[in-house]
Amino acid sequence: MYLGLDLGTSELKALLLDRAHRIVALARAPLTVSRPAPLWSEQDPAQWWSALEAVLASLRATHADALASVRAIGLSGQMHGAVAIDADGAVLRPAILWNDGRSAPQCRQLTAQCPQLAAITGNLAMPGFTAPKLLWMREHEPALFARIACVLLPKDWLRFMLGGVLASDMSDASGTLWLDVGARDWSDELLAACGLGREQMPGLVEGSAVAGRLQPALARRWGLQPGIPIAGGGGDNAASAVGMGLVGAGQGFVSLGTSGVIFIGGERFEPKPAAGVHAFCHALPGRWHQMSVMLSAASAVDWAARCFGLGDALALLAAAATLDTGGRRNAPLFLPYLSGERSPHNDPDAEGVLFGLTHAHGPADIAYAVVEGVSLGLRDGLDTLSPPAGELLLVGGGARSGWWAQLLADVLEVPLAVCEGGEAGGALGAARLAWLADGGIESEVCRQPRVLQRFDPAAGTAHWHRRRHLRFKALYAALAPCFAQGATP
Repeated sequence: MYLGLDLGTSELKALLLDRAHRIVALARAPLTVSRPAPLWSEQDPAQWWSALEAVLASLRATHADALASVRAIGLSGQMHGAVAIDADGAVLRPAILWNDGRSAPQCRQLTAQCPQLAAITGNLAMPGFTAPKLLWMREHEPALFARIACVLLPKDWLRFMLGGVLASDMSDASGTLWLDVGARDWSDELLAACGLGREQMPGLVEGSAVAGRLQPALARRWGLQPGIPIAGGGGDNAASAVGMGLVGAGQGFVSLGTSGVIFIGGERFEPKPAAGVHAFCHALPGRWHQMSVMLSAASAVDWAARCFGLGDALALLAAAATLDTGGRRNAPLFLPYLSGERSPHNDPDAEGVLFGLTHAHGPADIAYAVVEGVSLGLRDGLDTLSPPAGELLLVGGGARSGWWAQLLADVLEVPLAVCEGGEAGGALGAARLAWLADGGIESEVCRQPRVLQRFDPAAGTAHWHRRRHLRFKALYAALAPCFAQGATP
């Protein structure tokens, strides 16, 4: 049995996987985000630990025998978050998350100071990445910055708590802007630009390598074996790819989680920073991937359901599905930039917009506009990436809606498939990385799960989806100067 832990933004998941590739159990604990100021997004790591205690207590209550047979633990998590700890291992401040937009000035500073940044990291400096957050700390919280002994990513703080080891894997470290992504090593130049050094970075391992062992006291508390290995793990999207068996060039997925992601695997480092594409290491040795990321995907649907009194996300999707073809063509347009945007705009000032409302529009029209807006934002991202080799798998909470899956296939003009375990996402990949760290063979471990349903682009709809997409892009281009003028200093 293998235990996968996935530390997301809205919940922590714990998954038990057996050697027959069967998901034996899946436990969840919710998480909340704090927004103490405009553009800020933070979580207290103590909340992550409480959630971990909750999911493991739940598994022990229902699957004690399975927990006792766990041979290794794997970790997956939200990327880019900055967890600063002091020499005693104490957390210095709440973690600054991936969707925090406060550090745009520091991004400009880092880009000016390091002209080779994009060539080294394969990425533009964006507020979501870790390095600009530390520059912000150095400027605004100098006393705390001076006490930093190590900067950890969220899942790696869990590793530190579980096993006492300061380590990160290549895929997650790729999102810091401190990694030389092609060389799979820390960049001394970029660390120095942030007032940091290698001594303040965790050690680097591949995602399938052992990086720590479970402390005996915790093993006794949860009914696990003491000293079992903890795998290097992966950033949430690389781990999801491992969970779906997407480890070859051209294979990829679309993720409809809090954020929206399109992920395409590759055999080499192929950066395209000018298009806002992320070029990261994969969670397995000798492989890389490209990724487009939009900051508000399923979270935009949750927001709209709440704000417009449409119930929950499932109710909003049901309302959107009632709109006929004519209604879809005349629906308002929605720009889903509720937390700014990454790919392809790299615009932390971008804002959500509902455009084109008339007296004829009702709740179903607004519901459709929101879901379509997220889908069109994902199409923006797809157009910046290397073409996929065939169908893309659909993962994340949004994958539960067949109606949205079909709309997305139509908008992207790419076949989509939903597989067993797709909703488990990074937790399944984390469990598989644990299996590999325990000596598993990649061809045996990283199988593609059974396809449950396929969604082919509907014939005859591409032309009007393209017209809607052109209007969507034109709307952002027209409003972008207004977003910048209204930005909070």
